[in-house]
Amino acid sequence: MTRIFLAGLWCFHWLPLPVQAACGWLFGHLLYLLVLPRCRVLATNLRLCFPEKSAAERRHMARRVCVAVTRSMLERGVLWWASEARIRRLVELNGVDRIRQLHAEGRAVVMLVPHFVGLDMAGSRMAMEMDCVSMYSAQNDKLIEKMLLHGRTRFGSQELLSRQDGIRGAVKAMKLGRPFYYLPDLDFGPKESIFVPFFGIQTATVPGLPRIARLADAAVVPLVVRMKPWGQGYVGEFQEPWNDFPGTDVETDTARMNAWIESEVRKTPEQYYWVHKRFKTRPAGEARFY
Repeated sequence: MTRIFLAGLWCFHWLPLPVQAACGWLFGHLLYLLVLPRCRVLATNLRLCFPEKSAAERRHMARRVCVAVTRSMLERGVLWWASEARIRRLVELNGVDRIRQLHAEGRAVVMLVPHFVGLDMAGSRMAMEMDCVSMYSAQNDKLIEKMLLHGRTRFGSQELLSRQDGIRGAVKAMKLGRPFYYLPDLDFGPKESIFVPFFGIQTATVPGLPRIARLADAAVVPLVVRMKPWGQGYVGEFQEPWNDFPGTDVETDTARMNAWIESEVRKTPEQYYWVHKRFKTRPAGEARFY
């Protein structure tokens, strides 16, 4: 089944992006109707995070999330097989000079990249600019894992580390001059997490950002990736490096990170990866959401 899926992506990648976007719109609505377990996760997340919206508004948002997620899946074939020139045309990356300037000053850099659906697009585009380091989680389907790693290492000389190996390798790579493409906002269970607010909910969050920044003496530069309308591509925006980070308290620093992510998600909530069980891990004694 995986090989059939990959063959379909390979065929899709030849299509113009507006045509792929139209297919993503169609398949996204089918996903909303047919993939019920994952859509229940999506509905629960939206209900928890947007209680001020009506049920009808949340259903409309859920459909848009499904379309954005499906589009990003179909358009991933572009990353895996399209030419560098085509990807450069489709993915606009603004503010890279901020990373280059910090690099010229000898500073280590953490690129803070929340889970918007276009994050892999910006990752591949950044690989054309600089050699970076990033981490990945092992996939159950090893063929999919192989393609994900292929897509992230096509350009330049990228270093990919398994998340299971911890952060030492990433810190070492940063000290040697590689910016770290860091994805902070998934639920990895209680062992590595602390509870800090996210959309007003105590959320299990890995406090890796302040620890990595302290160990590597690194500047934190946020990167938000957004999908443009109807097949116009993607745009990634590097923001100003954070001041006074890390502070003296890991919990405060981690809460600051979540507050920033929340503020960016509220700008384009339909493009965030709401199909993940972000609130799966609960404080002791609290009922589960899913």
